[in-house]
Formats: sequence, structure tokens, C-alpha cells
Amino acid sequence: MKKVGIGLLGLGTVGQGVANIISQPKDRHPLVGELELVSVAVRNLKKKRDVSIPDSILTTNPTEIINNPNIQIVVEVMGGIEPARSLIIQAIRAGKSVVTANKAVIARHGEEISNEAKAAGVYVLIEAAVGGGIPIIEPLKQSLGGNQITKVSGIINGTTNYILSRMDKEGVNYAEVLKDAQILGYAESDPAADVEGSDAADKIAILSGLAFGGAINRANIPTTGINLLEDIDVNYARKLGYGIKLLAISEKGETQPTSEDSQPLSVWVEPTLVPEDNPLAGVNGVNNAILVEGNPIGQVMFFGPGAGSGPTASAVVADILNIAGIQSMSEDKIFNLDPLLSAKGWRSCHVAEKEQITKKNYIRLIAEDSPGVIGEIGTIFGKKKISIESIVQFDAKDKKAEIVVITHKINQGQLEEALLDIENLPQVKRIASQMGCL
Repeated sequence: MKKVGIGLLGLGTVGQGVANIISQPKDRHPLVGELELVSVAVRNLKKKRDVSIPDSILTTNPTEIINNPNIQIVVEVMGGIEPARSLIIQAIRAGKSVVTANKAVIARHGEEISNEAKAAGVYVLIEAAVGGGIPIIEPLKQSLGGNQITKVSGIINGTTNYILSRMDKEGVNYAEVLKDAQILGYAESDPAADVEGSDAADKIAILSGLAFGGAINRANIPTTGINLLEDIDVNYARKLGYGIKLLAISEKGETQPTSEDSQPLSVWVEPTLVPEDNPLAGVNGVNNAILVEGNPIGQVMFFGPGAGSGPTASAVVADILNIAGIQSMSEDKIFNLDPLLSAKGWRSCHVAEKEQITKKNYIRLIAEDSPGVIGEIGTIFGKKKISIESIVQFDAKDKKAEIVVITHKINQGQLEEALLDIENLPQVKRIASQMGCL
């Protein structure tokens, strides 16, 4: 049997993991032995790497991989949007199947790539783009395809989960934990994509398309990271029986559209209070967990390591084996594995306006420590028909009080109106913090 030629775009952490698996097939799936690493595109030929591959297969020209007739599958693990997007499309147009771990490209250009793949009759698989080593893409496309999915939510960024876990369990401040995460390799030297939430937003955009049957505009997802989170909110959450996690959530709107209308999806990313008895509360360190809710399945959770060379490379090679196995059974390539949409991909979807999202909320106010202030705050919420689950005063000192409110599930437009009125109360100094709450 002729070996399947693999071309690798990028030899960073994940690329080295993929190369190691392919070059050491012993005791792995038999199909791994049928893979051959033909060529690897790198930026620097002389850079030292933790992988044993011949210098002769290295190149600084990625188009050599695209044009190499001995390569059937191109693996893109270089990261970034360009030139990754262009190279993926070039590979597809050259008749090569593609495996990518690039959530930024798929979140923004997945529909374009899907159309190109269909036109060329090749495969594009993206299991490694979300959740590292957790199998979630294929289950949403296939195993759960008979369900009506109502909600997808979870912890899908290992860096922020590591930081928040340590802040909660050890009481360490944000800046100190971030520095540790960078030393350990969990966070980049520029951690913005992780701590500001854009990485998680990319991933929930992809999961939304798969779960609900239509691509959404990534740019419309309301996104708040953990970079502005204060230690005091972590402490207060703990006292109230919650932990704080950076959650990405996507769920169907309460009003269901007709077949001609676009499906509204409530999608957002933000630090969120999670009750101690919630399955997500026990997900710590760099682990990820994704909850899928639907009918008739109920609720299922996918848990495991969400990042790193090993888990992500594992998902990449699984996709390579999927393609290699299908191609060996189907010479005419009559199948196409759509990278973005599930079998329900006829539906048009859109992100609901932020003001239309309905959820529980945590609000921390700084106010004067004076009689009646809690009553006045409660009155304003009542006038806006906002039901309060709890309102607690903490740490009254220097004639100031910290007032923490947890609402029941409410429309965010109502909440914004109420908070404007509360800010205008003479006793209220400022709204110090606002987060979601499960």
C-alpha cells in the first residue's frame, strides 16, 4: 500500500508534536505507519527543535508543499490568519485535503473554506481547533446529529482556567499567576488573545456553527476577558458559594424563527460565577470542559486537556487518519467532511444583540455606608421588573460599602437601564464589577 504523503506547515509546539507521532509509529494505530512526512515548512532552518526529522525535508517556501505531487494531505499548524488562510485555500485548489488547528481562520473564514472544499472535492478537518485533545467537533457533526441542540457552553481556554483556578484555590493575585503561566508555557509572552477572551470567542463561533447549523459573524460576539477581573470579586464569589470561570456560551433564542428567518443565537464570552455543584466548577488547571444540551440527549460533558503539544497533536493526527482511511476506501472522493457546518447546515444564524441576551448577573457596587441605600437599589430593580436572587453588603469601612447583587435570569437591556438609574443615585459611587452567573 502506497503511503499517504503529509506536508506540514509550521513546526512549532503543535507541529513538533505531530511530526513526532508520524515519525514514531510503533505501538500506535496501524494507519499511522502508512503516513509519510514528506516536507515541512519552517521560518528558520537553523532553529533547534525537539524533533528528529531530516534537514532535507525542511523548506522555507510553503508553496513547495502545496505544489508537491507526493503530498496528499496538508497540515496547517502555523497559526495566525495570514498567510495561513491563503495557504489553506491554495492547498484545497491544488486538490489536497487539509487538516488545521487554526481556530482564528476557521472562525472568520470557515464558510469560505467549506465552499472551496466542496468545489474541489477534498476534505478539511478541524478537530484540533477547539478543545485541544477533546473530541468535540466530530461528535457535534455526527454522534449528536439526531438531537435538537439548545445550548453549548464551557471552559475552552486552558490559560485562563489555570489562572482563575489558582486565584480561587490559592488566593494568588492575577499578575503573579499570569507570570507563572508564562514561565510554565501555558501563556504566551503576549497573552492578550487568551486573557482578553478572543481565543474563546473564536472557538464558540465554530461550535455555534456546528451545533445550530449555520455560520455566525465572529465579530458580533460580545467578549470580556479576565484581564480586568479583580481579586476581590473572586473572594466574594467564594463567600457566596461560587467559583469564577471564563465561560463561552451559545444558546438558541427563546423565539424560534420560521424556516425562512435567521436563527438568533445568544452568544457571549465573559468571566462567570459558577455554583459549586455545577459540573464546570470542578474543572481546574489547564483542562477544558464543554457542556452540550439538547433533546433527547439531555446534557453531556466533554472533558480533558485543552491545549499543549500532546493533546492538540493527538487531535491533528486523528483527523489525518480520518482522511487517510476514507481516501483508501473511496478513490473517487465522493464524500466531503464539512469543516464548519453540521448536517443541518441549511440554516441561517446570527448573533443576537447584546441587549437581547437573557442571563443571571453578578453586580458589585461601591456605595456610601448609609441607611436605606440597599432599599433604594432594590426599588430601582423592582421598577425595571428585575427579580433579585440576593443582595449582600460586604466590608463596610471608611464610610463606604461593597454591595453585591445577584439577579435572576433577566434581559440585559433591562439590566442596563436599571444600572444607569442606580449610577445616578447620590449614595452610589460606581459600579465596580459586572459578570454573568449560572
